[in-house]
Amino acid sequence: MTFLETTLFVIAIYITLVLVRVILGPTIWDRLLGLNAISAKIIMSIVIFSIITEQPYLLDVALVYALLGFIGTVLIARFIEKKGDIS
Repeated sequence: MTFLETTLFVIAIYITLVLVRVILGPTIWDRLLGLNAISAKIIMSIVIFSIITEQPYLLDVALVYALLGFIGTVLIARFIEKKGDIS
């Protein structure tokens, strides 16, 4: 097993640990921060997988995923801050 494959395995363990934090909470902000951390770790995993398989188009996929994750996090935070008022 190479270093990059080992790194993917460690990232998968971290994702599992953060998922426990998302499930347990205790506040909605902890859950949002956990989802943001999972998103960042998935982006790292896509980049590492791109390096391992030598498929550079996956870097574009990681970039788009990062942009969507950021926009989603900001929108969810604003929704929570306004207590569900969409107007």
